[in-house]
Amino acid sequence: MTARAADRTRYNRATAHLDAPIAIVDLDAFDDNADDLVARAGGKPIRVASKSVRCRALLERVLARPGFAGIMSYTLAESLWLARAGFEDVLLAYPSADRSAFAELAADPKLAAAVTVMVDDHSQLELIDASRAGGQEEIRVCLELDTSLQLLGGRIRIGALRSPLRSPAQLAELARSVARRPGFRLVGLMAYEGHVAGVGDSLAGRPLRSRAIRLMQATARKELAARRAEVVRAVRAVAPDLEFVNGGGTGSVQHTAAEAAVTEIAAGSGLYVPRLFDNYTSFTARPAALFAQPVVRRPGVGVVTVLGGGYPASGAAGADRSPVPYLPEGLRYDPQEGAGEVQTPLLGSPADDLLVGDKVWFRHAKAGELCERFDALQLIEGDRVTATAPTYRGEGKTFL
Repeated sequence: MTARAADRTRYNRATAHLDAPIAIVDLDAFDDNADDLVARAGGKPIRVASKSVRCRALLERVLARPGFAGIMSYTLAESLWLARAGFEDVLLAYPSADRSAFAELAADPKLAAAVTVMVDDHSQLELIDASRAGGQEEIRVCLELDTSLQLLGGRIRIGALRSPLRSPAQLAELARSVARRPGFRLVGLMAYEGHVAGVGDSLAGRPLRSRAIRLMQATARKELAARRAEVVRAVRAVAPDLEFVNGGGTGSVQHTAAEAAVTEIAAGSGLYVPRLFDNYTSFTARPAALFAQPVVRRPGVGVVTVLGGGYPASGAAGADRSPVPYLPEGLRYDPQEGAGEVQTPLLGSPADDLLVGDKVWFRHAKAGELCERFDALQLIEGDRVTATAPTYRGEGKTFL
């Protein structure tokens, strides 16, 4: 029996009393993945990306482990909710235009002490001040650096379109603006290298593209490390008490941790390990989050149909954004239908061994987005469900 087949046996046994659709997290795999992230971080603390988890119980679990400290959130409303729930260090990774949430932040000393907001433009500071509604609490601010690789004088640009701040002078200028402005305190600097951390470099059946990606990423890492160090020096000259410099992502943990200028690493997808994180040469981890759909039809030889299953991930549309049939091994989509809204045909010889009511296990393309489809995660240890944890959705929270 293969390791994957053994996992299927465990998951089926653990959830025999539960009807699909259901979502699970294998806690043994989750904890092993957490250990892998810590080992790759080389002693630098890991800030957990909440968008990749979207379950408070699992955020609490990972933050209780050595090597993890703080949350990287994705909306201001989520940040306030987490701070009210007792999370004391929440870095909002994206600028916000949520005026009512800024009013809450500026009026509450506990929230203002726990939450740090992202800024990359003077106009964002203006919006925050205009939203205070009388609140006088000091707002903690983090600046974001553009990490993109730019070649041929900027005619070629590789990387996410995030911050407009690229040079040490630009970051230092905004840092001075924050320092001069009453009611704000600059505490951090962030740089997310998504073209390194979030792009696999070992694509099955595509050796030339994989080699090109590795070359691009090596070039990007070298350029960014030098520029990030210069930026940190420039910003620290303005704000010598800077508390943190955040960088990285699941796919680049060990590379970013090697930079002396970086004080902490961001990661989250490496806990669940969705399908988009299979294609990396730098690390191998265990899929921890899966969902099951029930077989509801047997249209013919070599075919079964499961309920639902069409849970695409965000990003540029493509086949890699669909969930992948994972267990039993050997199933594939019908190319004419793909993953469907209300039913999904699956082809392959393993279909002939499946009965109506049996579970087919899938992996989502991304990590936390799975939790937008399910109210709860069944937490599995060995071959038992030991707890049921509500997702953000299960707690009535849909932040995006």
